[in-house]
Amino acid sequence: MNLPERGPGQVRIGIAIEIPEPYAAQLSAARVAADDPLANFIPPHITLLGPTLIDLGQLAEAREHLATVAAAASPFTVRLRGTATFRPVSPVVFVALAQGIAECEQLEASVRSGILDGDLRFNYHPHVTIAHEVPDADLDKAFEAMSDYFAEFDVDRFYQYEHGDDGIWRPQAAFQLGRV
Repeated sequence: MNLPERGPGQVRIGIAIEIPEPYAAQLSAARVAADDPLANFIPPHITLLGPTLIDLGQLAEAREHLATVAAAASPFTVRLRGTATFRPVSPVVFVALAQGIAECEQLEASVRSGILDGDLRFNYHPHVTIAHEVPDADLDKAFEAMSDYFAEFDVDRFYQYEHGDDGIWRPQAAFQLGRV
């Protein structure tokens, strides 16, 4: 995973939609089955803002920004269906969104503004990763194993995660959609 180097007084954050149970366990199991070394460090999610460094002193301002973004957005439904890949550009296999794409794109654009404005490494495409930077055979296996996957759930919040010194991403704050 491409992580920006953290300096003194900085925190590495990410903003994501959490995948609820029982789907989170199913998607985690798929990542474990693909022998993805990050399977136990990254909970299943839909990224809104990838790994980003901010100064600890800016965390409160960032959370205020996220609360404003969330308040302006309405809850929506996500439907996951089947697999896709970013190969050959990036060695990633993911479960695709069949519904909720536009809402995720709008949230991502709003999140990635103001204090959290920054350049993207790749164009934004909402998805749930199930294999990343593993050998091609494992990518193929993950692609086939989850090709008929289906899940549907409502999204009423997103989370600010923090990347711990142990390499695990943990939710730190939740932001309810549509709350003024």
